[in-house]
Amino acid sequence: MTSSTVSPPSAPPSATAYGQIDSRPLTGHQKSLVALAVVGNIAEFFDIFMVGFVIALLTGAWNLTGVQAGIITSCTGLGTVAGSILWGRMSDRIGRRGSFRCCVIFFLVFTVLTLCIPDGAWYLYAICRVGVGMGVGGLNITSIPYVQEFVPSKQRGLLAGLASVFIPMGLLLGSICQRIVGDNWRVLVSLSLVSALLLIWIHFVPESPRFHLLHGQPEQARRSLAWAMDIPEEEVGALPEIRIERKASYGELFAHHLRPLVIVSLGSFCFILGSFAIQSWGQTLLKDAFGFDTQMVAYLFMGVAVADCIGRFGSAWLADRIGRRWTMFMYGMIGAAACFSAALFHGSGWAFYVEVLVIMMFADGVFGIINAFGSEQFPNEVRSTGIGLGYGLGAIAKIVGPSLMGVLIGGGAVSQSISLGVVTTAFSFFGVCLVLGAIIYLFARETKGADLESL
Repeated sequence: MTSSTVSPPSAPPSATAYGQIDSRPLTGHQKSLVALAVVGNIAEFFDIFMVGFVIALLTGAWNLTGVQAGIITSCTGLGTVAGSILWGRMSDRIGRRGSFRCCVIFFLVFTVLTLCIPDGAWYLYAICRVGVGMGVGGLNITSIPYVQEFVPSKQRGLLAGLASVFIPMGLLLGSICQRIVGDNWRVLVSLSLVSALLLIWIHFVPESPRFHLLHGQPEQARRSLAWAMDIPEEEVGALPEIRIERKASYGELFAHHLRPLVIVSLGSFCFILGSFAIQSWGQTLLKDAFGFDTQMVAYLFMGVAVADCIGRFGSAWLADRIGRRWTMFMYGMIGAAACFSAALFHGSGWAFYVEVLVIMMFADGVFGIINAFGSEQFPNEVRSTGIGLGYGLGAIAKIVGPSLMGVLIGGGAVSQSISLGVVTTAFSFFGVCLVLGAIIYLFARETKGADLESL
């Protein structure tokens, strides 16, 4: 394919547009975009974490077996896989802003459908979880490049990571809401509809300037940059010259970016497998294996949410200081050590809970940077497509992990009992996965401080 060039319009020679962004403090508009990504991910993942509480309630009310509960949880993972791939690709085609909006709409529609299913129809609930997962899976993938393309290079790891850092606040809010609402699962699910407010917020945020440049729209890119820096358009510096050698496509991805795709896919798979099963089954294990009542589990998972937020913020902050690769390696190895400890030393529910806290702080805490780092492995023209497909393939672990736990627990009703042998087997396996994930990301290209055009 012949290359095409988007020539920048005349601009003040003193500075380039992205040089201006790198040299200026964050404006209110840039902070608003970061906040949109943060609030959007909290609101959407509120539902993902809430499903753990809902399943804990439905295991008794609907007499679910371990396999049935595992299928419901795995369907959320299936939707996340599909959503990451679909909306990652669409983000490079229709824009970050349009894809973000579509993810929210998708999520809302299937949440409403969930409220309409009859009691006992676990298979309909499982189908709705696929749709909800598609909205959630795409939101994080589209919001990270969206933020990255508006903020300074030296703060990109932290600011893009913030979109993921506060996701566990959804778990904290879920714990609080479960404590207030009690055992009415439909009311708990309906709380997710507050995400409709995001559709109003996104209306006031422009499309990514880099997306405009890649599609031959320099004037729109200039307006987006002027909005970001809160200055008149004529004061925006020279735009970079964008050479579009090839169109974004999966063929281009496999032909020229296979190595980062493999690293992101396998690395994400290992980290997700080591942490997602705890998110989806942790409440049930504490309740039915260790004997904590439902209200106590809600309180305990408030602590899990706080630990997870601290871990995610730490990984996003460290990544801009010691580098992405070594941050992820350190977090993976500490998370693995906690998994092995949970596998061998879980004589009491409180000991297991402390081990879960450490696992979530590090094994899940790494998600403060993992998707931002993965996104930086790909050039501008295939950034969302690459991270969408890579993370989507890795998110298959969201199907494997919960299903594995369901199979280990067995076909009897979950509410009867759960053998502690399940903890030994599962958490040993999760620990090995985290070690592998930590090592895999050492082979990724370090991107600390690099500008996006050089990647």
